[in-house]
Amino acid sequence: MLESRSRTRFREIVSGPAFTLAEGALLVACEEYPELDVEGYLGRLDALAETVRGHVGSTAEAVAGLNRILFEREGFHGNTREYYDPRNSFLNDVLDRRTGIPITLSTVYMAVGRRAGIDVRGVGLPGHFVVRVTTPGGEALVDPFHGGVVLSEEDCQERLDRIYGGRVRVAPEMLVPCPPRTILSRTVRNLKVIYVKAGDLARALRTAELLVLLEADAAEEVRDRGLILAGLGCYALAARDLEAYVAARPGTPETSSLRAQITDLRHKASRLN
Repeated sequence: MLESRSRTRFREIVSGPAFTLAEGALLVACEEYPELDVEGYLGRLDALAETVRGHVGSTAEAVAGLNRILFEREGFHGNTREYYDPRNSFLNDVLDRRTGIPITLSTVYMAVGRRAGIDVRGVGLPGHFVVRVTTPGGEALVDPFHGGVVLSEEDCQERLDRIYGGRVRVAPEMLVPCPPRTILSRTVRNLKVIYVKAGDLARALRTAELLVLLEADAAEEVRDRGLILAGLGCYALAARDLEAYVAARPGTPETSSLRAQITDLRHKASRLN
């Protein structure tokens, strides 16, 4: 089966030392929308940035400028009613519908901000995603899911408390900006979980394949792809992935059960030939 042009492009950009998060996110969306105009959506981000550029000075002004355009004028907002709708994870849908989840709204905030000359980086709190805006005069944590409100460390703790019931404390490493690859992986992993829970294994497989490309050294992504392939009845391919995982992680508690599953998959594959 021939690889799509968007998948080939995705492979190209993630194999390099750096890539543009917005383009990567739109190429992920191409898995669902094969005819997606990636350049057109990148142009829309450029246009949004032009309305911010030139009105930025201090950190407070940078945040105010981005918030005014994205939340007041354009109406971007967090999708609290349909949080697990897959469209919340596709950047084109987020731009069209003006709604999304924390990580994709943060992706929009970063893309527009950086195009406008503002240093905006993603911060991956457990269970929630925010951004850090930095200017020569200082920095601020901003929550795009909640209208661009500026957060203190205590505010971050309150968000974690709502998610984890006080079991997780904010640590300094949680507030360190994430590289684009990590952000895109987290976005795609969200999609994979949604599809697996919905029993949509064909779409789950597409996300698993993207994660294997993104996280070349993550044997767990190969394992997950193998488990999805097994569910789709692709027994030989599933066995190959699970064997690769066991070889890479021989001492894990699941090794014994996976070896038994591999034997069963090989047996099923042989009966098909």
